[in-house]
Amino acid sequence: MKAILSMALVLGLCGFAGARDEKADPVGTWKCEYEIGDQKRTLTLTIKKDGDKLAGTMTWPDQKDEPLKDVKLKDGTVTFSNVRKFQGKEIAIDYTLKIDGDTLKGKAAAEFGGQKQEFDMNGKREKKDK
Repeated sequence: MKAILSMALVLGLCGFAGARDEKADPVGTWKCEYEIGDQKRTLTLTIKKDGDKLAGTMTWPDQKDEPLKDVKLKDGTVTFSNVRKFQGKEIAIDYTLKIDGDTLKGKAAAEFGGQKQEFDMNGKREKKDK
């Protein structure tokens, strides 16, 4: 009897964990803000389903539709990377963003001058794609 109850508990918790990822849906268009050096900046993040995988782009005021790389969703957190082209340089940036309904919040990290720097980023879903 204990084995059956234990199995039911494990299966229930596994189902709950899977439901969290379904609840944390990254698909849509997100208006995001971040701050670097006391300057507020904005970007648009678009995430779509591509078959059974996630894909997307990021757009800044001076750079359009930069593809996202290695987009993954796990435990309500979406991770990916992309390249920011700024002042003639290419900067690889890694993102880790926690999704809560129509908001996201997290960190972006990049290497500048040989040192890794992080900055906070948050956003609101502007439009949910189907």
